[in-house]
Order: sequence, then C-alpha cells, then structure tokens
Amino acid sequence: MCFETAPITWGVLFQRTKKLLRSRAAFALLGGACLGCSFPDIGISGLAWIGPGLLVIAAAGATGGEAFRAGFLGALAHYLITLNWLLNIPYRWMGLPLAPAAGWLALSGFIALGPATWVWLVTRIGAFSPEPPQPELPERHFLYRAADFLPGTWLGRSALAIFGAAAWVAFEMYITRIFGGFPWNLLGASQYQLLPLLQMAEVTGIYGVSFLIVWFSVALAMTVPGVLRRGERPPVWSSEIMIPVLVIAVIFSWGLRETRQVPPHDRTLKVAMIQPSIPQTLIWNEANDDARFRHLVELSVQALTNKPDLLVWPEAAIPKLLRYNSDTYNTVSGLARQHKVWMIVGADDAEPRRDTPDPNDADYYNSSFLISPEGKLEDRYRKRSLVIFGEYIPLAKWLPFLAWFTPIQGGFTAGDDPVPFELTDLGLETSVLICFEDVFPGLGRSAASADTDFLVNLTNNGWFGEGAAQWQHAVSSILRAVENRRPLLRCTNSGLTCWVDAHGRIRQVFRDPKGTIYGEGFLFFELPLPSAENRPAPTFYNRHGDVFGWVCVLATLVPLAWFIGLRQRNEVNSAPRGDA
Repeated sequence: MCFETAPITWGVLFQRTKKLLRSRAAFALLGGACLGCSFPDIGISGLAWIGPGLLVIAAAGATGGEAFRAGFLGALAHYLITLNWLLNIPYRWMGLPLAPAAGWLALSGFIALGPATWVWLVTRIGAFSPEPPQPELPERHFLYRAADFLPGTWLGRSALAIFGAAAWVAFEMYITRIFGGFPWNLLGASQYQLLPLLQMAEVTGIYGVSFLIVWFSVALAMTVPGVLRRGERPPVWSSEIMIPVLVIAVIFSWGLRETRQVPPHDRTLKVAMIQPSIPQTLIWNEANDDARFRHLVELSVQALTNKPDLLVWPEAAIPKLLRYNSDTYNTVSGLARQHKVWMIVGADDAEPRRDTPDPNDADYYNSSFLISPEGKLEDRYRKRSLVIFGEYIPLAKWLPFLAWFTPIQGGFTAGDDPVPFELTDLGLETSVLICFEDVFPGLGRSAASADTDFLVNLTNNGWFGEGAAQWQHAVSSILRAVENRRPLLRCTNSGLTCWVDAHGRIRQVFRDPKGTIYGEGFLFFELPLPSAENRPAPTFYNRHGDVFGWVCVLATLVPLAWFIGLRQRNEVNSAPRGDA
C-alpha cells in the first residue's frame, strides 16, 4: 500500500502559516513574549500592558482545558524568556550542563501554572452567563465567537476586568509564599522606569502596580471581540477601558507630584561599596581563598583614600569564617581601626550544635557583620530566606541524590529576625537584606523600622554571569525603596552595584573602565539623609503590610466560590429526573 502526499508548495506553506498565526497558540505565545520582553534586559515595559490581555484573548470562547493550556503556553514562554539567565550557572553535572537547563525548564514550568490557572479563572467566570447565546454567525476566527462568552453588559465586563486584576495579584501573593517563595519579576517591577506610577507602592506595595497593569490589559482585551463581532463604534467599546484609564491618570498625576518633592536632608553619609567581581568558579575553589581575600582588601584600601564613613563588602565576600579565623578577623578589624571607618561585610558564620555527639557539628549561616571604627564586631544579621538548591537542598534527608544536581555540598540554616545595625557615633541606623531577600516585599518591610535611615542589600550575582539577572534583581530593590520610603544601597560581587533613593530613582551605578557593570572596582558617593527629627514617617505599606494584596485574594475567592456554587446548582437543576 502506498500513500500519496501533496507537495508542499509556497501556497500551502503560506496557508498553514496563516492558520497557525490565527490560532490560540499564536496569541498565547505573543502574550507570553510581551510579558517576557517587558522585563530587563529587553525591558520594553509598555508590552506588559498588553500581555495579560493577549492571554485572555487566546482563551476566548475556549473550553476549560483549552483555556488552561493556552495560559500555560503563554506563561511558559514568558518565564523561559525572563529566566534564561539560569543557563549561565557555571555548574556541570558529569561534564554536562544538565542541571542549569533542568532548573530553567522546571522552574519556568512550575511558575507558569499560576498564570495558566489565572487564564482559566478569568475565561470560565467570564463565560458563565445565564443569558441565552446570540445567534451564530459565520465564523472566520475564534475571536468572532468570543463576544458570546463575555458578560453581556458593560457593568459585567468591567467587573470581570477588576476580577482579573485581583486574581493576578492573588497569584503573586501565592508565588511570594509557596515553598519559601519566589517573587522574582512580579509584574509591577516591569514599570521600574515609570516612577510616577511606582509611588502608589507606598500604599499598596508592588501588588497595586500589578493590579493596574492587568486591569487595563483585560479591559482592553474585552473590547476586541465586541468590535469584531458586533462592529461597535469606538464611542461604545471605548467605555470598557475608560475607568482604568481614568484611575491610572489620577494615580500618575499624584505620583508625579510626589517625585517632584525634594526630601529634606540635613547630613550626608560618605559610602564606599566594593565590587570585587570574583567568578563563581573561583569562589567554589578553596585554593583561591587567600588570593581573592587579598584582592578584596587591596580594592578597599584604594576606596578608603576617599575617606568614607562606611565601607561595604558584598555577600560572602570573606572566604573564611570571620569569627573563627584569627587572620581574617585581624585583617578586617585592623582595616576598620586604621581608617576609622564603619564596615558592613558579607561572610559565612557558624554556631556549634547543642545536644549532638559530634563536637564538630554546626549550623552554618549566610551572614553580614557590622564592624565599628574601633575594629569591634558590633552586630550580625543572618539571612532569613534561603535560595533553594543554592543554599539548601529540599528533602535532603529523604532524597539525598538531589545533592548530585547542585554545586553545594552542605546547606545553610535560616536566620530568624531582622537586625538593626546602629552606627552609633554617626547617629544612623540601617538594616541589611542578603542576596534575593530584597525581592520579597515582606522582608523589606520588616527590615525597615521607623528608625531605619537606609537599607543595604549585599548580594552575589556572579552565579549568573553577565546577563539579565543583575538588572531584574536590581529593579526589585527599587520597589522596596518606594514601599518603605527609604534609600537602598546595593553592593554586589558582580553587577549591579548602585544606590536607589526613596522615590525609586537609581542615582549612581558602578561602571568599570570598559563601561560595563560587571568589572571590579568601587563606587564612592555621598548619601543625603534627613536628621532623625525630619525622617519620613513610616508609609502605609510599611505599617500595615499586604492589606491590598489580601483584599485582592478575598476578591478572588468570593466570586470563585459563587461561581462554583452556581454552577453546581445549575448542574443539579439540569440533571434528568426519573419518573415519579
């Protein structure tokens, strides 16, 4: 038996391509690409305002399963784009780059479940209507039928857009907390350059910015089926986005006024931050510990010629245990004492375990230390949120083979509480966030007390080479500064060393002689600060936390419960009844 196949001509190829581009998959991929490209390092922030709407359009009029698959496809594209820097991790298992690729795919797929569920929720609740369907028209595209599955009134469609925005925030609240949390690239962070809009974060946190973006995007998306299906004129369908546009305009105007206000400053703090730019492979190689520590000290001596009040070293800058290695401690304390400078340094720490037969058992911590100008170790802070597979291995006791896929041999123990660092003779107080702790709104809030003058982030992005991770991480610091109305200093091993003011402006960025952010050197600047009497009062977000986020969670669960209950009643009423 033989089969004849039609030859693939340019005409056939064109028709198949045209069909693909008109499919749900194309709209889903386009929506995901818009979301992915709205974050650094591509950073076209305006694309974030249409990405969620395109995901909704891709699932318009679809079954529940189709809607979920379309949402998952688009979200997967989004996270594969934004998290591609995971492939830069310089770790090879059995000589192969399997672990970074597996982590990239697994993490992207896991997080994509959230937006996929969001698409399902919005389209299912939007499609559920007791109204009879409109007469069927000749179908040219799935969008033509989508209007039949939307609420029939302007009020209903507006409510659905608000529900969609609240449900997106509920997803972000979830991803911030599940399995320790991974709130990387929350949607509002894509607008880090739109400072007037960001100012609302002092009330709502980053979640309010995400809400506005999705509200506008879904409202805009729901106008498309109506225009195609019913041919409505702009004065009619533009009412769908009138309210979100008006709200955005009001918030933008208020934020513009806020950014124009110059906060009072009565004093300045001279700061030097060291960026040693040590490749991660050298950090893992203990044979290089002494050489890289000497290099760190040499860069510091150069920076100290500017006579700073505060010298900052990045996360894990000190190779050996500061409190237990006498040579390391004497060098660091001597540097502070000789130059009469406060120091905040990143180093590992350890505490012997109690009630263990092995005297060498200890808990290890990723820590930061405050050293006084007299060379005394004044205080220490231990990182509270650890990086999965980077600082600890989940289920290591029951699944020990997982250690084969990671570059770490052991694990850290999480700290408990934020610790204020008091620079007593300067009359200043700061608080430290280590590594990606600054992407957690709640951790930033807990670190910024009413007496905090500025925040410090110590991090090591050398794990990820030269790529988008550095910028994506830095934009989260911008939101933490705005949420708490405190300047934030970022000292990194390799990009992006900078400081951010209380309104979210990146004021100064370290660049090496080649003009890149990845080289070695130091950043010296004068940080303007108000006196203790003129220190800004804690913001609404700092005082009350995620009130807006929890309201959005409630605004998601209530309609969802109503939808499930109504659907179950309808199924019972429509079930066939037996003869009496």
